[in-house]
Amino acid sequence: MEENQSRPQKTVGDAISYSGVGIHTGKEVSIRFCPAPENTGIVFQRVDIQGKPTIPASIDYVQDTSRSTTIGIGQVRVHTVEHVMAALRAFSIDNLVVQVTDAEPPIGDGSSKIFVEMLDEVGVSLQNHTKPILSLKQPVFFSKGETHLVALPSDRYRISYTLHYPLTPVIRSQYLSFLVTEEIFKEEIAPCRTFALYEEITTLMERGLIRGGSLENAVVIKDDVIFSKEGLRFSDEMVRHKILDLIGDLALVGFDFNAHVIAIRSGHAANVALGKELLNHFLNPVSTYD
Repeated sequence: MEENQSRPQKTVGDAISYSGVGIHTGKEVSIRFCPAPENTGIVFQRVDIQGKPTIPASIDYVQDTSRSTTIGIGQVRVHTVEHVMAALRAFSIDNLVVQVTDAEPPIGDGSSKIFVEMLDEVGVSLQNHTKPILSLKQPVFFSKGETHLVALPSDRYRISYTLHYPLTPVIRSQYLSFLVTEEIFKEEIAPCRTFALYEEITTLMERGLIRGGSLENAVVIKDDVIFSKEGLRFSDEMVRHKILDLIGDLALVGFDFNAHVIAIRSGHAANVALGKELLNHFLNPVSTYD
């Protein structure tokens, strides 16, 4: 791997917990951020299972990407890790044990807001070892059907996302581009909630999902009507949440990197596919321009 920058590794200043409902199980679940030594990485720990098994928050351990991102080893899984991972990436947290009391973290209000508040409360602790910041040597891309993602060489980390729901009048097309920094994430991205089309909800329920879903933790859209506890937090909250998901999914690459990621109509499966391409690029850099 080639690097052109590095920074101190980081963990949290102290342990902190939060409890709430899991969006898929509907159960009361708890999450706890625990400081970890240098070079631990981010690991999720199922403290409700005998032996308290751990799962590295790594793209290599992704097992499912239908409606959320699930990591696991064998039958031990943690669903919907992307909202947690997005907040950890924004704060540049490298070493952390994320303890959960069930197969998913609490959903909070459907955004990353609660996890940002947890990190703000305990702060970040600098560690003695360093973490490389990698740079792309050439474009990396993934395309399938109408979904396209490309990561271009850049000296900053930026995400540009185009959302397109042509049959849903209240959404239609939305586009936004953000630098991924702690402050921008906290103010512009973290509060943006997950959303679903009204027509999708029955299908999700039939699959045994969203048992804990409600207008407390999601935005529901039908034609030109938006159902939400408090209305939209931003007029383009939907594309902002897609950027949140993309940040969280790409955090599973496991390295800090600079790139301009351009996404068109991507979801968790495509995000993870690009993440695998990026990981391969960093581990096996080969320039097509030589």
